[in-house]
Amino acid sequence: MESDLSDYTVIKEGEAEILLHKKNQVFFNKAQVNNRDMSIAVLREFISKRKQEHEAKLSKRNRSASNVVVNKDPSEASEEATPSENGEHQVASEDTPSSSASEKTDGVTLRELQPPKVLEALSASGLRALRYAREIEGIGQVVALDNDLASVEACQRNIKFNGSLAISKVESHHTDARVHMLTHPNEFDVVDLDPYGSPSIFLDSAIQSVADGGLLMCTATDMAVLCGGNGEVCYSKYGSYPLRGKYCHEMALRILLASIESHANRYKRYIVPVLSVQMDFYVRVFVRVYTSASAMKNTPLKLSYVYQCIGCDSFHLQPVGRSLPKNNSVRYLPAIGPVVAQECNHCGKKYNMGGPIWSAPMHDQEWVTSILNSVKSMKDRYPAYDRIYAVLTTVSEELLDVPLFLSLHNLCATLKCISPSAAMFRSAVINANYRISGTHVNPLGMKTDAPMEVIWDIMRCWVKNHPIKAQAPELPGSVILSKEPSHQVDFSRHVGSLSKAQAKKVARFLPNPEKHWGPKLRAGRQITSKHVSLIGHDAVNGHLTQHHEELKEEEVAVQEDNIQEEVDSKRLKTTEDIASTS
Repeated sequence: MESDLSDYTVIKEGEAEILLHKKNQVFFNKAQVNNRDMSIAVLREFISKRKQEHEAKLSKRNRSASNVVVNKDPSEASEEATPSENGEHQVASEDTPSSSASEKTDGVTLRELQPPKVLEALSASGLRALRYAREIEGIGQVVALDNDLASVEACQRNIKFNGSLAISKVESHHTDARVHMLTHPNEFDVVDLDPYGSPSIFLDSAIQSVADGGLLMCTATDMAVLCGGNGEVCYSKYGSYPLRGKYCHEMALRILLASIESHANRYKRYIVPVLSVQMDFYVRVFVRVYTSASAMKNTPLKLSYVYQCIGCDSFHLQPVGRSLPKNNSVRYLPAIGPVVAQECNHCGKKYNMGGPIWSAPMHDQEWVTSILNSVKSMKDRYPAYDRIYAVLTTVSEELLDVPLFLSLHNLCATLKCISPSAAMFRSAVINANYRISGTHVNPLGMKTDAPMEVIWDIMRCWVKNHPIKAQAPELPGSVILSKEPSHQVDFSRHVGSLSKAQAKKVARFLPNPEKHWGPKLRAGRQITSKHVSLIGHDAVNGHLTQHHEELKEEEVAVQEDNIQEEVDSKRLKTTEDIASTS
């Protein structure tokens, strides 16, 4: 066993430990500790909310049942009542054996709440599944899948390495995740998708595998595609066209949410996002999945196209649909458009159009606040506490009903002027009776419900107080500044110009804890000198040195085998010669 362990490195994260082979056989990325910690925090909140919802249903059922008994004839009620041996009437509670069976009230079946069953569709080393099983109280069975045999063997080895608790709660299978999810519809309360690259090929089967009211957690690391580097590829994978604005990372989140909603609608289901974050080199969304043919009709109201001016930072959203109340029902209609002219009203340039994107809120404020409080109370149990606390703090202060954001530096770059302080710009917006907040995606980003006319008026007044050099008249900035402001702008400092976190000097955007904190190579790929940017010079040199030593050892072994074969052949020939002579 010692010789076997010498080929492995023990990695501890949270309460789980895994054996990682020194060669790149099974994928592992240390940077994903942020992802795993955030997932554990959301899962803890999901278990708590799920229990509260179940208790609320039980309470409602008991109230309706008592109302039925009150409205019945007293003689009928006495006949239907079931007295116990001491003559008292028993009321079944959630903890009594009678509640474990199905109970019907008004045709609705309600069962005892079972621990949530979790599916990790792409487990690799199994570290995530092991942390779920060991760290989250009240969690049920965790099923870890992988289509790579080496990964499944590593996962099973790590399950045994983590002791009896992991063995009893985590099971690993060698299978295609899509097939497994399709053959187990509505079975899992939680489905976790964390693929290497795009999750698009797993979304359809994942949506079918989640139980009603369950939680789908999904990661996408193909940020170059989602952020507009390859728009046609993004459209083929997610059904939306991205735009390359400063808000591209938030747009990536909203494209992923729109894609999940599209897959859900095919099965009369819809999603409710509870948390959506962009961290490091990926986006991660947490959504509840529900089944309702009537609620599904609201989907066009949650989606919008984006018009982005190619000359300035102006953008506008065009909803896909609208609704009109009609008597006691709602009539759904296509949206009225376009919301913009052919040319930008501010700089005269054309528009690019992207989308559709998810334009409804992508967080649930109650969830975010509750998760944040839970994380603060259990800070010692999160290895990446500082980072996830910073992200959750910033998310909690975002304007939920404002899609996308502006960049103050980009506005100034368009006008070629010096930048006002963020507090001064925020004060001007608030003094104009509009709302403004930061965004967790970009430290320079600002979400506001102020129209672009007001934003450019603020910048015009700023430039009047801080003159710039004359520019070519055809430039977008010159066209914008040629118009007189139509709003009175007040730059006096407003008490709301700083968020609560900023006022308390809470760190919100932290640097990476170490160099090369980002994506890593796929499992099984040969490490070469071109991977320096991913893993660093030391790691590449160390691997190449080890690789050369292994090659030399193999050459020496081959030479020794050849020499031994020659000696054996000579001995055999000598023996044959002696035999023939005799």
